[in-house]
Amino acid sequence: MELDDYISAHIDAEPPELAALYRHTHLTRLYPRMCSDHAQGRLLAMLTRMIAPKRIVELGTFTGYSTLSMAGAMPCGCHIDTIEVDGDYADELSATLAASPRGSDITLHIGDAEEVLPTLLSGGAPFDMAFIDANKRRYCRYYRLLVDAMPSGSYIIADNTLWSDKVLADTAADAQTEGIRQFNDLVAADTRVEKVIIPVRDGLTIIRKR
Repeated sequence: MELDDYISAHIDAEPPELAALYRHTHLTRLYPRMCSDHAQGRLLAMLTRMIAPKRIVELGTFTGYSTLSMAGAMPCGCHIDTIEVDGDYADELSATLAASPRGSDITLHIGDAEEVLPTLLSGGAPFDMAFIDANKRRYCRYYRLLVDAMPSGSYIIADNTLWSDKVLADTAADAQTEGIRQFNDLVAADTRVEKVIIPVRDGLTIIRKR
């Protein structure tokens, strides 16, 4: 915790609307750890500015923290399609996204990412940036769909790829851990892409299609 506090004190300040969303998430939602935090949000924002995408797809919206982090940094004309499987909070989530300064550039899709994604990939301009933070058991499937459809020079960013260090534990054999391990092995062996794992928070893999 001391290290987290030190990092937070030495990076760009958390935007007030994101600080409020983070607090609201922890007060009102189950499994609030699923929400991106200050450091990860600033990293996503910086990566978005560096990549300067024209179209972003996000798998796993939760309460919208990562969505708004990217939206606040994306260039004019960029659009985010974000997919969330939990429809119980759809109205609240839709209102949160719509209230942001880039709300008109965000489209929320409620449904299973594996079912919604093929339709999005087949319509309109290609996505040149993707953020994966959905069902860990399906990461390999998401990756195959994305990497086959995205153009050269595009980026895929995957969250939770260290999975609380359970990827190193021989005794951890649950389906989510196995899903992350298989994803990491798949990406490591894929010569079509450059890749690096950043040990921030729960692990963030940055993948660039050659």
